[in-house]
Amino acid sequence: MTTLNTFDPNTHIQTITVVGLGGTGAQIARSVARMVYDMKAARLHTPQIILIDPDKVETKNVGRQLYTQADVRQPKAHILMRRFNMALGLDIIAIDQPVNAEKHFERWGNLIVGAVDNHLARRELAKANGAIWLDAGNHFNAGQVVIGNTSDPETALRHIDGQNGRYAYLPNAGLLFPALLEPEPEVKPQPERSCAELVAAREQDLLINDWMATIVSQYVYKLLHRQPISSFVSYVSADGMSVRSVAICRDELLPYLQAEV
Repeated sequence: MTTLNTFDPNTHIQTITVVGLGGTGAQIARSVARMVYDMKAARLHTPQIILIDPDKVETKNVGRQLYTQADVRQPKAHILMRRFNMALGLDIIAIDQPVNAEKHFERWGNLIVGAVDNHLARRELAKANGAIWLDAGNHFNAGQVVIGNTSDPETALRHIDGQNGRYAYLPNAGLLFPALLEPEPEVKPQPERSCAELVAAREQDLLINDWMATIVSQYVYKLLHRQPISSFVSYVSADGMSVRSVAICRDELLPYLQAEV
C-alpha cells in the first residue's frame, strides 16, 4: 500500500487574500466567504478575507461573472465585499487598487489566491515568497491550479523528498510555470485580453471559470480544515469534464524543476 505524501506548511491561516475578481476570482471569493461563515457558525477561528481588484464592473461582465446590471461602473472589490458582508455578517476588506506585493502582502501575505489574467499581476504574487500561493490559470476550456509556498529553486530542491511523507515547501506557480510571469508572445503587439473579453468573443468556454473556482476552493477548504493535500497541481478540462491532480513526490516534482537545476 502506497502512502500519499502531503503538503504541510505548518501555517496557521490568518488571512485569505483573493486577487482578481473576474469569472474565476468572484466565484472563489463567494466560496471562501461561505467557508468562513461556516467556520464562524461552528465557533472556529476565522481568517480575515481581503479582496483585491482595481477593475470596475462592465456590461460585458454581467451574466458571465457574479455581477448584475446595477453593478456596472462600480468597483468589483467593493461590490463583492458589501454583498458577502451583508448576506453573511462578515468583515471582508476590499482594495480597489492594482495588487502590489510590498503594500498588500507584508501584512496580508498568509494565503494568497490568484485569479488574474495578466503577467504583471502574477509577478507581484510571485514576490510574496513564504506565503502559500494558490494560482488559477486557464485558456479556452482548460487550465491548471497550482499550490506552493516558495519561488526559490534551491529551497524546492532541498525539500524535494519531504520528511516522513510531509512537505513543508512546494514550488509555487511562478517556479513551476515561469511563462506565467512573462507576456504572451504575439506576432503583433496587442494588449492582453481579460477572461470576459475572451468569453464574449467565444474564445473561452463559459463554464471553465466555474470549474477552476471549484478546484481552487477545495484546496482552500483543505488548508483551512487541516485536511491532507496530496497534490501540487491540478489540471482541469471542461471539454473532457475531468480533473487530473499530480501527486506530491520527487518523481513528479523534479521534471518541473529540471530547468532550474
